[in-house]
Amino acid sequence: MHAARTEKHMRIHFIATIVVLLAVLFLKVTPLEFALLALSILSVLCAEMFNTAVEAIVDLVSPGYHPLAKIAKDTAAGAVLIASCGAAIMAYLILAKYVMPRYGEVLGMFGTVSDMGTIVSVLIVVIVVIIVKSATSTGTPLHGGIPSGHAAVAFSIATAVSLNTHDPLISVLSLLLATMVSHSRLLMKIHTMREIIIGASIGSIITLLVLQMFKMYA
Repeated sequence: MHAARTEKHMRIHFIATIVVLLAVLFLKVTPLEFALLALSILSVLCAEMFNTAVEAIVDLVSPGYHPLAKIAKDTAAGAVLIASCGAAIMAYLILAKYVMPRYGEVLGMFGTVSDMGTIVSVLIVVIVVIIVKSATSTGTPLHGGIPSGHAAVAFSIATAVSLNTHDPLISVLSLLLATMVSHSRLLMKIHTMREIIIGASIGSIITLLVLQMFKMYA
């Protein structure tokens, strides 16, 4: 209860657990696959609780800043990251054969898009970002403000790659890369989460609409 109440990442892990459990029900995985997923999930939750315990002990022993205290906390957090990566790999290996074919069918519904449409969609996204930043008088074209231009362009490219390749794995990797680009802007405190979400939405929606228009009138 303490970890769930005080640790944001613990709450995120619980939400991810619910999503995986619902997917397990919907996809009807085998008992062995469910057992492996359950062990992976429990390892992440246990690692997060150990991390919370380490942080509490370090704060008790060293209330002020100390290099060793930082090492203890960073190492415990690193253990959670490693467990999370392991769980993600396990989830992909088990769920991919159920999810990827269906995702591929969804991508195939959009048909093949043109090279010209891809270029035009990215350019339109850049123009829209500049217009919105000018209208809101926030940031510069490449730094800060509403929306995040990096997130908009990253998700525009990821959407275009997904619709051009129709390959579920390439699509997921492209979206993951776009998410990492957007997250870096958040970590650098250049943008807020709201600005990033607005940028990602603009990039994805405009690209999807423009590519479908090119497909209709090609």
